[in-house]
Amino acid sequence: MLSDRDILALLDSGDLVLQGFSKENLTPNGYDLTIGEILIPSTGKKTADGSALIPPLTWFLVGTAEIVELPKGVTGQLWIRTSWARKGVIGSFGKVDAGFRGNLTLSAFNASNEALDVKVGSRFAQIVFVRMQSASEKGYEERSGNYQDQRGITLEPKKLM
Repeated sequence: MLSDRDILALLDSGDLVLQGFSKENLTPNGYDLTIGEILIPSTGKKTADGSALIPPLTWFLVGTAEIVELPKGVTGQLWIRTSWARKGVIGSFGKVDAGFRGNLTLSAFNASNEALDVKVGSRFAQIVFVRMQSASEKGYEERSGNYQDQRGITLEPKKLM
């Protein structure tokens, strides 16, 4: 797992890219990703500024403001920030593959019995970077690349030719 010092060194070298990087979002062992847009699929409501009121017991999606570009030797693990978990938000996150480029679409559920005000620009999830024992032979783009270079909330993978 990379420390804040390791993350800054990778950013300085250009091996890791976090477009929209803010030093205030750096943690001792990761980086807090912010909300760039919100989609509530059941209502079709989508917002990229202000906030969204998430009804109780409702699934919603968050697109990160940051664009992440991982080298072939680093993966990312995603964790919901505990401040959201304490409000009843459950996140279903995956691993970010080595070589991935784009912003991230995060799936969440308001498990509480109260509506939840979610503001664009809020820190939502932490990405923790893990250095692999060796760089992958082929990066994400070469293995599947279904979501490579995605922008905005993406529900379906791009069509492969």
